[in-house]
Amino acid sequence: MLRIHFTSRDLQHIWVARRPHVLWELVCGVCRLDARQGALEFGHWRRSVREGLAEDPRARRALSPLQTLIPSVGYIPDFLTPSVPDGGLAAGLDEVRATSRTRLTRELSRLAESQPLPPWVSTLDRPGSKGLVAFTRALEVSAETLLEPYWPRIRTAVGDDVELRSRALLDGGTSALLNTLRPHARWQAPVLEVDYPVDRELHLEGRGLLLVPSYFCWRRPTALADPTLGPVLVYPVAKHPLEIVRASRDGLERLLGRTRTVVLAHLADHGARTTSEVAAAADIALPGASYQLGILREGGLIASRREGQYVRHSATTLGLRLLDEH
Repeated sequence: MLRIHFTSRDLQHIWVARRPHVLWELVCGVCRLDARQGALEFGHWRRSVREGLAEDPRARRALSPLQTLIPSVGYIPDFLTPSVPDGGLAAGLDEVRATSRTRLTRELSRLAESQPLPPWVSTLDRPGSKGLVAFTRALEVSAETLLEPYWPRIRTAVGDDVELRSRALLDGGTSALLNTLRPHARWQAPVLEVDYPVDRELHLEGRGLLLVPSYFCWRRPTALADPTLGPVLVYPVAKHPLEIVRASRDGLERLLGRTRTVVLAHLADHGARTTSEVAAAADIALPGASYQLGILREGGLIASRREGQYVRHSATTLGLRLLDEH
């Protein structure tokens, strides 16, 4: 858990970024590309990106160094996500290029403690080296590949979230705003308790807090590792699975996968079913059925409830609407 400690001054200095932060989206996007998280929300995006990478050697070369410095779990260097007023790519890349050698050495050394790094990484903090310039070019190319085709969707989702937070702030003040971060965080004045993979204490000490809504942030918020930097909390925005499906030209089966489509259709046709009944209908093993049901439940397409010794699963309204669209 991350515990963010506020003073009265901090409560007067809480900001919500009004636009997506391109470099935060890129860093979180690289993490989502390498993981199997969010099958419904990111499955189509992952397939499209991978197809594009297969056809574009330049894009593959650009992504490789990013995957080295951006592990899907664990420490990620803070210099990759500098604070810029509008979160724009050009300003962000300028800040990355201007990172001091001292800071680069410190953060890359910390990364090296958790994973082996290839020799080229040592050129990033070498005086007179063009390594950092080449790396920022890789960031730019990867943003074009991973983000640019999907930017309207990202911008819309973030815009919807900002509107929600703004209404809460106008209606109930900063306390109401912080309470909108549930279930990812809980406001227990004067501490914001955030779902986080490690235990940390962050004392704002009058610096305030910047809230950054992110499309590719997943499951739990993230923050800068260095407590001396300007405090930032990046949190996931709500996704809209039905709109994602409508935007897809690949069909429901390509988006969800054949097995999950069969499972969802079976529940829609037959009502509540146990895991064993689903496994038999889809001709898959019981553990496989549990896994597929879990993904569908995570995406809001089915609901599960316990009845005595059994757990029964049924399609939600969203799941039924999704099937009706196809």
